[in-house]
Amino acid sequence: MTNLDEYWNEFITKTNRSQNDRCSGDLFFDSKGNNQASLTSLVLSGQKTAFFTPLATYTINQEPIPISGELYIVVDNNGEPVCVIETQSVEIIPFEEISWQMAKLEGEDNSFEEWKNKQIAIISDEGDILGFEFSPDIRMVFQTFNVIYK
Repeated sequence: MTNLDEYWNEFITKTNRSQNDRCSGDLFFDSKGNNQASLTSLVLSGQKTAFFTPLATYTINQEPIPISGELYIVVDNNGEPVCVIETQSVEIIPFEEISWQMAKLEGEDNSFEEWKNKQIAIISDEGDILGFEFSPDIRMVFQTFNVIYK
């Protein structure tokens, strides 16, 4: 049994959840300009409650789009579990329609301009790897979540 399996079983037992509840996977928070430890701290403190992913990433990697209610184990840079999050909402929205209210939920930036510039760089880097390009109308998956166990 792996550390993630043990953590998941502990979560199920200590929170009196159904044994039928399933983990949708593990998440590693990483972002250009932020180290993983600081992002994990933002998640654990409740300051980071959302993230954006280009829809093209899901399509190219043939991964399903997350849905509300899914549960994920957040891992640190060593792959060790630090908490369980539950997806609260998922919305697909063009980049150019993202508001500062939405962007602030990522908990990482001090201004909308700072957030946009960083996101454009992240999306462009990811696109270079996966084979898509940034454009103002690129569709983004906006996922909000809550920490439900740590």
